[in-house]
Amino acid sequence: MSEQTELRETVRARYAAAATAVVNGGGGCCNPAAVEVDETFGATLYPAAQRDELPAEAVAASLGCGNPIAVAELREGERVLDLGSGGGIDVLLSARRVGPTGKAYGLDMTDEMLALALSNADKAGATNVEFLKGNIEAIPLPGNTIDVVISNCVINLSVDKPAVFAETFRVLRPGGRIGISDVVADDHLTPAERAERGSYVSCIAGALTFTEYREGLKAAGFADVEITPTFEAADGMHSAIVRATKPTESVDTPVAAQGEASCCGVSACCTPTEQAVEPGVTVTEAKSAAGCGCQ
Repeated sequence: MSEQTELRETVRARYAAAATAVVNGGGGCCNPAAVEVDETFGATLYPAAQRDELPAEAVAASLGCGNPIAVAELREGERVLDLGSGGGIDVLLSARRVGPTGKAYGLDMTDEMLALALSNADKAGATNVEFLKGNIEAIPLPGNTIDVVISNCVINLSVDKPAVFAETFRVLRPGGRIGISDVVADDHLTPAERAERGSYVSCIAGALTFTEYREGLKAAGFADVEITPTFEAADGMHSAIVRATKPTESVDTPVAAQGEASCCGVSACCTPTEQAVEPGVTVTEAKSAAGCGCQ
């Protein structure tokens, strides 16, 4: 087993245990058998009014280092994707913000967390949400279809952060943005020094420095990168808000809006590059639903 595979499995196992602990009535972030996280992490970072909107299990399963909803500036009708959605707290809060004309997607690699998130969505009566199984290094959504990508203390856990940044850029529409909470290290800290301050699974050892994070996003194509520390999670390690935008004129070929260069819910219809506008829908399904005559 490679080191990357071993790390990913360690992360998966720990967060599966956290979900199981919540289902069995234990704490999410506070159960030492579930997952190692500092007391400054978790549901206490959300205002009480937001916590009260959601099922108790969604709140208990919160393991993040911030509140991305507070910085994402979500608007009615937008499509939002949460990378590493866990028990669904940020997806459910996002769904309320974007309303019935918008949609909130959650992506997680852990079966136990996905099952918990689906249960929480059902309890919350959320109908504009969808949870997807997969890795954040290979997002299972078409390109240029998401308005906002959020994430809460998950990217530091990835074993391939350049792939996460590239995939995030790919799925965003031109002009789309990210609003992320993550742990970021001071520039002078070496990987070994970061590991001395906490384990990989506790969101410390795998954290990028401020410069590494900024340059990684820029290399993927992002502009207007801002990284703002909010509190110290460990010596020289900070919870931070990360913002960036995908330029309106990017190297990607944007998916055209319905009614412009698209028809029947499909962009570039009847060409080799045709693609369903609706994420998660095949070209055939989109054409069939619209009664398209060029199937």
